[in-house]
Amino acid sequence: MTDNKTKTNYGALSILIIVFFFWGFMAAGNSIFIPFCKHYFNLDQFQSQLIDFAFYLAYYVGALILFAYSVVRRNDFIARFGYKKSIVFGLLFSAVGAAAMIVAVGANSFMGMLIGLFVVALGFSLQQTAGNPFAITLGPPATGASRINLCGGLNSFGTAIGPIIVALLLFGTTAAVSDEEIANLEISKAEILYAGVGVLFLIAAAIFFFSKKLPNDTSTEKTEKTSKALVALTIMTVLLVAMFIPVFMSYRESFADMENVEIFRVIFLMAALVIVFVTLLSVNGMANKKPEGWGAMKYPQLVFGMLAIFVYVGVEVSTVSNFGELLQKPDFGGFAANEVAPFISMYWGSLMIGRWTGAVAAFDFKSTTKKILTIVVPLVAFGVVLGVNAISQYSIVVLLPYIALIAIQIAAFFFTKNKPARTLFIFAVLAVCMMLIGICTEGMVSVYAIMAGGLFCSIMWSSIFNLALAGLGKYTTQGSAFLVMMILGGAVIPPIQGKLADYMQTLSSNEGFGIHYSYVIPVLCFAFLAFFAMYVKKILKKQGIDYDSEV
Repeated sequence: MTDNKTKTNYGALSILIIVFFFWGFMAAGNSIFIPFCKHYFNLDQFQSQLIDFAFYLAYYVGALILFAYSVVRRNDFIARFGYKKSIVFGLLFSAVGAAAMIVAVGANSFMGMLIGLFVVALGFSLQQTAGNPFAITLGPPATGASRINLCGGLNSFGTAIGPIIVALLLFGTTAAVSDEEIANLEISKAEILYAGVGVLFLIAAAIFFFSKKLPNDTSTEKTEKTSKALVALTIMTVLLVAMFIPVFMSYRESFADMENVEIFRVIFLMAALVIVFVTLLSVNGMANKKPEGWGAMKYPQLVFGMLAIFVYVGVEVSTVSNFGELLQKPDFGGFAANEVAPFISMYWGSLMIGRWTGAVAAFDFKSTTKKILTIVVPLVAFGVVLGVNAISQYSIVVLLPYIALIAIQIAAFFFTKNKPARTLFIFAVLAVCMMLIGICTEGMVSVYAIMAGGLFCSIMWSSIFNLALAGLGKYTTQGSAFLVMMILGGAVIPPIQGKLADYMQTLSSNEGFGIHYSYVIPVLCFAFLAFFAMYVKKILKKQGIDYDSEV
């Protein structure tokens, strides 16, 4: 199964991590942009989540377009142009989106900003579809997840500094800023942010284009007909649109009973979630009976991996996107909108801590050295996050007790022994426990527990990706496109939690009740990921693939 003689191309890998950094920086910056826009444009919690909706919906649309191209042309886009050129195209597209954001900010248009973010993320969709399998192919298959973790470590460094930089640019200070002051701030500072990001996109595209270290293998081999998969995904897309249109239309003034409107929105949002699950489970059943015409979807590990990525991205984004609102409630600190930046930074930094630790296995160190690094690396990463906050003049004292939860993660790494299925299962179970503690407590205990969701999300992407693509062979790039498509979860699940928070708040006069108990959504999501870890292991064993065996 594994070629131990294959050497990792560290030169190419070091260049690839550049784009991983951009994905993290932009995604985490949205976590600060959401509470800012909520007060600046006077939005409710659901409307503020439209930022995530636009951003992550683009991943789905972009990947669907790539797949439709492959069906019509009978040739995979990324296979035709190669990983290298595909990433360059994606970076240039994201640069166009950054320019659109500058125009929207100048026009003071929230809708225009959503469109700009959508275009930026369309470019990211192409970059991720090429980037993740590219990282796997740059070395031995058995350490593919570790290379994704290594790239993810830089991605998470971007997520750690993103909230701090965005907060300072938007608010201009680390001191508390009231909601009224936010509403009167000049949003033009965001133009500087996206101008800088756009320039960096262009620089990265130039580095990729002119680099000789990056291989650009291409193929003009015709792919088999996969029209059944395209039809299924098209039907799912139409049904999703049908669910979301009524949700947005429910903002009309003719709806006088707001409590009923909240119920109305929750029902349609939940229906969208059900549509995704029913469609993919139906696809799996039909593909098992007659695999012709389904392409990569004839592999059950991929179909269930799509559901896992959908849920994982949704819960990762939802946990932090609603976290800022929770922190502003009296029972959870009562922080001002700009004071939540250190906590958001630590959440995303937690992903960096886990991914840096998970990346240790990507290097050919001795067993003893790896054990030492498994303890040292997360502590160093924790220090980096604290350092970033300290340099930005935020108090880090409140973050210091968090080291106890990092110790739990370190112990988990030793127990899982870098085995993807076992790692995913243990981390999902720990995440469920953290969310339950967060729901059952208040104050800083609840804050730390929910923030720890980032620690246990950290290695999930790489583990799911590696398990879902195992054994796909020539369908690997197509399977990668399907998985990236399921980043759609970041568009569906956060609004569900946001709308559930709005609805539950109507049931209680206690401020913060709704947003606090809306974290039942992450509990359910992490529970599903624990199930996937167990189930996919059985699927792969039937195919003679055991990623949890000693290599």
